[in-house]
Amino acid sequence: MNGEAVASDWSGSRRTLRQFLARLTFVDVALWSLRILVLAVVIGGTIGTLIKTRYGLAQWFDFIMFGVTIGSIYAQIALGYTMVYGVLRLINFAHGDIMMTGAFSGYFLATAFDRSGFLAAHPVLAVLGTLLLSITVSTSIAVLAERIAYRPFRHVRGLAPLITAIGVSFFLEQTFRGLFGSSVKSYPDLHWQRAAFVVGGLTIPKIDLLVIGCAVASMLVLYLVIHHTKMGTAIRAVSEDSEAAALMGIDVNRVVVFTFMLGGVMAGIAGVFYAFVFKQVYFYMGFTPGIKAFGAAVLGGIGSVPGAMIGGFFLGIVESVGPSLFFDGIGIPAPYQLRDLIAFTLLIMVLIFRPNGLLGERMAKQRA
Repeated sequence: MNGEAVASDWSGSRRTLRQFLARLTFVDVALWSLRILVLAVVIGGTIGTLIKTRYGLAQWFDFIMFGVTIGSIYAQIALGYTMVYGVLRLINFAHGDIMMTGAFSGYFLATAFDRSGFLAAHPVLAVLGTLLLSITVSTSIAVLAERIAYRPFRHVRGLAPLITAIGVSFFLEQTFRGLFGSSVKSYPDLHWQRAAFVVGGLTIPKIDLLVIGCAVASMLVLYLVIHHTKMGTAIRAVSEDSEAAALMGIDVNRVVVFTFMLGGVMAGIAGVFYAFVFKQVYFYMGFTPGIKAFGAAVLGGIGSVPGAMIGGFFLGIVESVGPSLFFDGIGIPAPYQLRDLIAFTLLIMVLIFRPNGLLGERMAKQRA
């Protein structure tokens, strides 16, 4: 009996294997090959890097610290994507350029403060004023874009809303290029921005703590607004079913405008922080962080507010640590130049193998 059972199991396994091979397509083979290639690079590079022991604890800490800093900025931008998508099912590809408008406006005020000496004498008030102007400009442009460009296409199916979003992106880029030129402008660089705490031999830049602390605080405030206010309840209702929400007396237009306002606020804060970290402002500066933030939103599950936060931090850490950890071990020179490759490869992998993201897309039965 045991021999017959073993033979039966073997026959069934062979039949299952034949069925699997019969269903296997070229696309399946290509995708599995991509998985194996990425895993081989990640595992092989990580082992090689750790064996070399080229980097010490302080350097790995610096990588992680910078990753958390840039990740907090990605998370703020990603919140704008995920909120607009949650309400309108629209990918607002102009959101990165809205961040650029806030950074540009903040640059002019910060430069004026620096020239007058106010920035050095009263850095807290100067930074708050810069943030306030950036938020005002980015929020205003976000609301105008919704009213002029997006609202006429709100109930239009097809690619028209997406093409409109891309058109708004190009319009903002070329407008700022025409008004302020294509040259790169630099935010003021003061001594307090280069200061750092030293704890146990580990260096913690004060600017990183400022960016991370303010970003986390703003995201917590946004989360409380969405989940513990009347307008937040209305946003979640419209996201669930806009027609039913309208029948219940909710002003859908008001909710959509408020959603764009929240996204604009996050973009304005992120723009100033991004400029504080990288110092450079130019008309095209919003494209790359905007696309990466979209990847962070997809990674966390677009439509999910907590997912956007987690996706942003995760992407920032992987982008910062990954080049040295994955590529240095396999002998690639100047691996940090490939950090964008890691970010976009991660986005492609998520879109292919887990398109709903880490937390899944916020749908009717699960709302963030």
